Amino acid sequence: MRYARISVEGRAVWGRVGESDIELLSESPIDGEPSVIGAVPRATAVWLPPVVPLVFYAVGMNYPRHIAHAGARTPDRPEVGYRANNALTGHGSPIVKPADVEGRFEAEPELVAVIGRRLRRATYEEARTSVFGWTIGNDVSARTWQHQDRSFWRSKNSDTFKPMGPWIETDVDALAQRTTLRVNGEVRAHFPTGDMVFDPFDHVVEMTRHLTVHPGDVLWMGAESTCRIAPGDTVDVEISGIGVLSNPVHLEGT
Repeated sequence: MRYARISVEGRAVWGRVGESDIELLSESPIDGEPSVIGAVPRATAVWLPPVVPLVFYAVGMNYPRHIAHAGARTPDRPEVGYRANNALTGHGSPIVKPADVEGRFEAEPELVAVIGRRLRRATYEEARTSVFGWTIGNDVSARTWQHQDRSFWRSKNSDTFKPMGPWIETDVDALAQRTTLRVNGEVRAHFPTGDMVFDPFDHVVEMTRHLTVHPGDVLWMGAESTCRIAPGDTVDVEISGIGVLSNPVHLEGT
């Protein structure tokens, strides 16, 4: 099943995505059993981030090739960082490059786990069954800012720097898929999605030793490689079995 959030007459509404239509739902399918309250053509949908998390978790170096390229140490245990909800934007919406960004402006294609229930001190099996579904993320970074600042507050958390969507897919073996990044239709990265040092469930087990995860929280799983992007580009992140997240890149003020 595919679930999304779309804008209907200016308000966010959950929907069940079909081939041609989106059935509008009375509430979040993560929280309950929603009823159908209407439908809209899929072709006219204005896509929002498929969930607004209570907490936005992100994994850093988690693919062996990325670790080797960066000259970093392979992690010996799962670790996570945090990102800001203000950075989220939906499928089809622009990634806006701030006018004062200089240097490398990059995209990273990522698998995103959407948590479906409250967990604390989870076993691996509990972590595995806690995932409601999977979506796609594009981790946009301004690298000069990343090196200038003491934290990632603007380099990774500026408005529109975290496209996510287009929907949540609940019926897929996400770790058996392949991830592809295209810029203007040209393949810039292609790798097995599940080729991770630690998988999503390892991370949930480690996280819940110390904190509680909640329904709707998201966990971005890192990428094998990065790619430079620029205003005028269109960036597509495809994960087989899930879908394609597509966003144009604009320059602020244009």
